[in-house]
Amino acid sequence: MPHLEEALPVPLRLLGTFHGGAQSDVLTWAQDELRPATPPEVDLGGDDLAQLLYTSGTTALPKGAMMTHAALHAHYLSCLHDLDLARSDVTLAGLPLYHSAQMHVFLMPGLLAGVTCHLITAPAPDVVLPLLEAKNITSFFAPPTVWLSLLHHPEFRTRDLSHLKKLYYGASIMPTPVLQEIMEALPQAGFYNCYGQSELGPLATVLTPEEHRERPASAGRPVLNVQTRVVDPDMQDTAPGELGEIVHRSPQLLVGYWDKPGETEEAFAGGWFHSGDLGYWDAEGYLYVVDRVKDVINTGGVLVAGREVEEALYTHPDVSEVAVIALPHERWIETVTAVVVLRPGSEATADELRDHARQQLAAFKVPKNIYFTEQLPRNTAGKILKRELREQLSQQAQQA
Repeated sequence: MPHLEEALPVPLRLLGTFHGGAQSDVLTWAQDELRPATPPEVDLGGDDLAQLLYTSGTTALPKGAMMTHAALHAHYLSCLHDLDLARSDVTLAGLPLYHSAQMHVFLMPGLLAGVTCHLITAPAPDVVLPLLEAKNITSFFAPPTVWLSLLHHPEFRTRDLSHLKKLYYGASIMPTPVLQEIMEALPQAGFYNCYGQSELGPLATVLTPEEHRERPASAGRPVLNVQTRVVDPDMQDTAPGELGEIVHRSPQLLVGYWDKPGETEEAFAGGWFHSGDLGYWDAEGYLYVVDRVKDVINTGGVLVAGREVEEALYTHPDVSEVAVIALPHERWIETVTAVVVLRPGSEATADELRDHARQQLAAFKVPKNIYFTEQLPRNTAGKILKRELREQLSQQAQQA
């Protein structure tokens, strides 16, 4: 790009490439935004705000997490320490950069490590798969919904993806049957499960490639700068295998929610940040995330984790995607409800899926309601919006 270098009064080093959009648009942005200006006369310290990092809004409306420069710095150190980022990596940033994991787990720590990064506007399989092959991508992150779209694309097994060595997933829980299918398709790759949330920058725990074979459903162990506990309602540590809420303490944490003092106080009750996630430790100190506390289903006074039901349904060969939610019920309080996307050409019925689930689940966990849809609602980061499903199906029930 010699003409761009001539237009700028400072040396320009190309750190990455952008796939998509007109070249003229990129040049216009570069000329307007990269030209040096008079530095502002302000002093910035570690405790100053660097970003309002908005939460994903899967169970409630998004909130602005106030992240300081020091918090993001501590977070980048955790990523560099626990994700094996290296100068030799060639990565593809498939998600928009306002997605906290894409920006703060991979792009920014990756640039600090000297990683080569290719940018695209959205993780469409028709764009991602050719680039993974053509650019010899060695490192790639995607949430489970994107991995599913790649796995089910006809080119997934025809493209040469042998150079992929580090594959990261996170942002929501990966169904174990889907993970195992991807691992079988890409045996040369090491897989990293990255668990956390925006309020932590967002990385909290990692399951490394060496740990995947023995415990593929685990979220791993806390990263360098995070302390994690699983506690009961009285903030007492739970025993291994016992469910509780996952809480954290870390220099990576937000200092509060923008303009929401009540929510901030509630989130830090007891001196630890409450994740809103339900989980447990195993005997070796590995964390397992079961569900969001707000997504746990109370059916007849018995609690059911939607993830367990989803895992059972994902083992049916006709199921492409599934989300399990609670719907209100006069007798049972809430009913286990599954919303299913079938694979193209499949014709499985609700009764067939229930019979399949009964082989793996107790009777009270088998979905009483099964709805079929062509597409599940998602936010721009690819997370399934269960709150929208609940609202839509509750309205349909009231109108029926």
